[in-house]
Amino acid sequence: MNLLTDDEIITVMERFKAQNPEPKSELEYSSPFTLLVAVVLSAQATDKSVNIATRKLYKVADSPEKILALGEEGLIPYIQSIGLYKSKARHVIGLCQKLLSDFAGVVPRDRESLMSLPGVGRKTANVVLNVVWGEHTMPVDTHLLRICPKIGLAEGSTPQAVEESLVARIPDAYMQHAHHWLILHGRYVCTALAPKCNTCLLSDICKHNEP
Repeated sequence: MNLLTDDEIITVMERFKAQNPEPKSELEYSSPFTLLVAVVLSAQATDKSVNIATRKLYKVADSPEKILALGEEGLIPYIQSIGLYKSKARHVIGLCQKLLSDFAGVVPRDRESLMSLPGVGRKTANVVLNVVWGEHTMPVDTHLLRICPKIGLAEGSTPQAVEESLVARIPDAYMQHAHHWLILHGRYVCTALAPKCNTCLLSDICKHNEP
């Protein structure tokens, strides 16, 4: 595997920054809680499909108490258009119960506590920490797992290995926005089936590593 040099990584980040100085999550939310639920629902689903569901849900229930009042059977009609909706309904009800019992209904601000909630893995916890509080975490989803080794930004074949490589290699000055830049790049440019290499702003610097 060929890896980008430290200077090349800065060049990549500067190009992303020039193109999109303030990237935002494409998930719609109004509080740490609504973001947490949206990220849990987004597993193996598109942000667009989650937003369609949560727009209706959050008009009715946008807190742990209100979602618990719906119950699992009351929640399902709002999210059944999303994949794995039955297990996700269980997770959302479970995390609401645990938020109320263990955290006074407040979304915790540390990874370990977040990961103690049903349906919340390391990636979800990292998203919440980064998006809500601006912490320099690196959520690695399928897009980052695929494109970061290809570009030469990171080594690893597992999400945590790629996460640790990215955190070690990307300068801290770029860490607040880096995962947004990379997920958008994987979603819209460096796609799995037909990557747009001809118009990619990294085409001259990308290492084009094979999986």
